[in-house]
Amino acid sequence: MIRSQAVDAPVQRLSFERNGWVPNNPRLPVLVYIKAIAADRIDPAATFEKTFNANGWPPQWRYGVYDYHHYHTQGHEVLGVASGYARLMLGGPQGRVLEVSAGDVLLLPAGTGHCNVESSEDFLVVGAYPPGQHADICREAPTPQQLESIHNLPFPQQDPVQGLQGALQRYWV
Repeated sequence: MIRSQAVDAPVQRLSFERNGWVPNNPRLPVLVYIKAIAADRIDPAATFEKTFNANGWPPQWRYGVYDYHHYHTQGHEVLGVASGYARLMLGGPQGRVLEVSAGDVLLLPAGTGHCNVESSEDFLVVGAYPPGQHADICREAPTPQQLESIHNLPFPQQDPVQGLQGALQRYWV
């Protein structure tokens, strides 16, 4: 039986201004939930999928994080580290390197640059988006329409980890 055990984990907020061609999201911070989910040992990715789905963020993929800088304009993205560890650069080239490992969750507002700098062979992430949103892979400066999309993208109704009373409701206002 898979048990989804989201804990009241510490949440770190990271803010990023525009960085060259990467727009980031100057209004909304990245939220990092440290050791937020105690995963099942048999299928740790399934634990993240169950948690995200229960909170209104249908999981869409299991993979890693691309090793090139990119951002999304049509979806806020949650990344659940199911196994392994990585050094991810957030905010675009010369951004901030963040070390993540199994159990950590990152909530990236649309526009936030991210890139895998280094990872273990068993690094596995579960990715999800709010209903009606998706990841477009952007690797160039945004057009005015893309900037408008980032700015006007609706907020999710629930935090992907903590539900209705989660960090998203406290920090994405």
